[in-house]
Amino acid sequence: MKITLPLLLGVFLVWYSLSQISIDELLEYVKKADYSWIVLGMFLGLLSHLSRAYRWQFQLEPMGYKIRLGNSIMAVFATYLINYTIPRAGEVARASILTNYEDVPFEKGFGTIVAERIADMIVMLGIIAVTLFLQFDFIYGFLVEKFDPIKIAVGLVGLIILFLFFTRFIKRSNSKIALKIRAFVNGLIEGALSIFKMKKKWAFIFHTLFIWGMYVLMFYVTSFSLEATSDIPFAAILIGFIAASFSIAATNGGIGSYPEAIVLAFLLFNIPEDPSRAFGWIMWASQTLLIIIFGGLSLIYLPIFNRSKKVKS
Repeated sequence: MKITLPLLLGVFLVWYSLSQISIDELLEYVKKADYSWIVLGMFLGLLSHLSRAYRWQFQLEPMGYKIRLGNSIMAVFATYLINYTIPRAGEVARASILTNYEDVPFEKGFGTIVAERIADMIVMLGIIAVTLFLQFDFIYGFLVEKFDPIKIAVGLVGLIILFLFFTRFIKRSNSKIALKIRAFVNGLIEGALSIFKMKKKWAFIFHTLFIWGMYVLMFYVTSFSLEATSDIPFAAILIGFIAASFSIAATNGGIGSYPEAIVLAFLLFNIPEDPSRAFGWIMWASQTLLIIIFGGLSLIYLPIFNRSKKVKS
């Protein structure tokens, strides 16, 4: 189910997206695009992936493992490529690559990847919080325009009360679900605090912020590739980026869901659907091409790079 459903959803969303804009019209946008901005966006994406690979070394060093940067880089690119086939299989493959070529126990390598994801999630939540703060007037105005303010207030109060009751239930209950939720939350807290116990914690934090800064920047600069999206407000960029980021978890590598998430986000700013959809496909296709090229080369070159290393079966 975990493999089939995202794949089927992706196929459906690709069909839906291409049914909303003709292929000829989409190709016309692609032909007229300014590829200098697209290439710059791909370069910024490449920098973020290289930074992620370099950051990984900081997590492994305290455990006594000094891995080669080449293996770290290729493992990261292989992760992204494999995730296009089976969701989250790339993380398993990434830890396995370290086990085979760097003698890092699988559970330790995988543990660092989980901690890394926790750090990324914290930054993502921070981006959402900053966006809500900077665009509070816009978001509030949109909600007031679309919904009754009294209903919004009642809904917020209801959510707060529900959250308090839910938190109390989770703390006191010994059910399997409550225990799993407590273990998950404790793991998040422990993983976040472990970052500050690293020898190079500030370098880790810098690279984490750099990675996500490059993500936002690559999204922003690629918007200049189309005339219709070159002057959209930065608020649209932030909300579009957040929506697109979450869409990646919905289908394999965000196929189909990525451009449609951008369309929904840009509609809040009255940006026409066709250029929004075209931008979404250009953004997704350029970054996917980057992953296919470097991920494919990584899978091919890994055994060559480590030919002197006896691979474990």
